Amino acid sequence: MKLKQLEGLLGGLTQFPDPKVELEQYPTGPHIASRMPYTAENSFDDITGKVVADFGCGCGTLAVASALLDAERVLGIDIDPQSLELAQENAADLELDIDLVWSDMKNLNLKGIHVDTVVMNPPFGARRKGADMEFLSMGLKVASQAVYSLHKTSTREHIMKAALRGCNPCSAEVLCELRYDLPQTYKFHKKKEVNIAVDLWRFVPNAQQQQLACYAPSGPGDGTAT
Repeated sequence: MKLKQLEGLLGGLTQFPDPKVELEQYPTGPHIASRMPYTAENSFDDITGKVVADFGCGCGTLAVASALLDAERVLGIDIDPQSLELAQENAADLELDIDLVWSDMKNLNLKGIHVDTVVMNPPFGARRKGADMEFLSMGLKVASQAVYSLHKTSTREHIMKAALRGCNPCSAEVLCELRYDLPQTYKFHKKKEVNIAVDLWRFVPNAQQQQLACYAPSGPGDGTAT
């Protein structure tokens, strides 16, 4: 599938009707959402034929994009059941199969499910400090091949230091800088739209992290794919 075709299909997805600020719910627009898995596939062969997990999937944009690029299996994981319902509707509209998991990151249970690649647009940590690193840490425990993640360009140095110190990846690199068109989502937003520079990172887990990938089945859901 060509990039423009992928972006066009993602542009038709339903987004958050009532986003939750405490979860930092912002739509991942079609421009940026199409380029994440497209780059992962065309540069590293990390999507097609692979098992892909979308962490904090929200309405399922990155999960749908991965499915459209012929991932073998796609998991969408989120703590918000309403978002998972929207993700299911978006997948059904395009006749795609996506397995949905109701869980937070800290208590995620994917024991017995092999995941090759994790894609995510995690919370930036504005509402809950360290949320971005919590997502990244779990991603590196789950993925066998790579984690693709968006983080603000202004925090590049911090992300690199925090990742190397707390997550111990085999490698961490910024693939490209993208523009995140953030629409006026909440009442405290003063502008109709803000353009934020974000980095697309690729993290490669090390073998030791894979040995630690055992999770307790607690939290909002039991970690079972539905």
